[in-house]
Amino acid sequence: MKYVFLLVGCAAAGWGQTASDTPPTTAPPEKPAEAKPAEAKPADAKAAEVKSAMADSLAKQRAAALKQVASVMGKAPTPAASFFTVPWVESPVPFNAPPCDPLPAVQLDKLVEESSQQAGLKPELVRAVIDQESGARPCAVSSKGAQGLMQLMPATAESFGVRDPFDPRQNVDAGTKLLKQLLVKYNNDVSLALAAYNAGESRVDRDGGVPQIPETVNYVNDIQSKLPPKQATAAPAQAPH
Repeated sequence: MKYVFLLVGCAAAGWGQTASDTPPTTAPPEKPAEAKPAEAKPADAKAAEVKSAMADSLAKQRAAALKQVASVMGKAPTPAASFFTVPWVESPVPFNAPPCDPLPAVQLDKLVEESSQQAGLKPELVRAVIDQESGARPCAVSSKGAQGLMQLMPATAESFGVRDPFDPRQNVDAGTKLLKQLLVKYNNDVSLALAAYNAGESRVDRDGGVPQIPETVNYVNDIQSKLPPKQATAAPAQAPH
């Protein structure tokens, strides 16, 4: 009987220890607070960011162009203070003139003469387009990305094999070839060729003539006014009413 009581007592003592030593139940860890979705930015803020990014990109592009122009001209270009009209847009957009000197007349005339002769164009037409597009400033970059003396768009420059659009010779050669192509397409109608150079062929084809865009109309008329009468074969473009 003594042994039975001892066993029972030990069992009871064991059960009591087990119950008393059981660790308290711990509460589950709190879930981390879910991150709130970022609030959508207003359309004006997004537009401002895009505009700022574009301005930064153009500024870097112009800075790179200045270095290239300086290496070609053998001196650091100086800022210009006048304004130009940006090509390739629906309405005139003024912007500061490219911060470099115009290409010296002797150098530019030689490039224009050689490129015009190769393409079979009158040099006066090429020179007038250069004056209108960039004021003969080889570092010019428009707000739409047109580059160099004849303001070639990147896709156009690539199609003509231009490696450096800020190199005067490459730029003038390509721009002259483009003018020639447009004159051939529009049966030597200078006004239509110039309108296509400024606003794009698709717009001229769609409108069946010089698009009634104030910038394009002024562009065509300004250039034709600088040409000898025989070259300005078409009537002046009509301004939109």
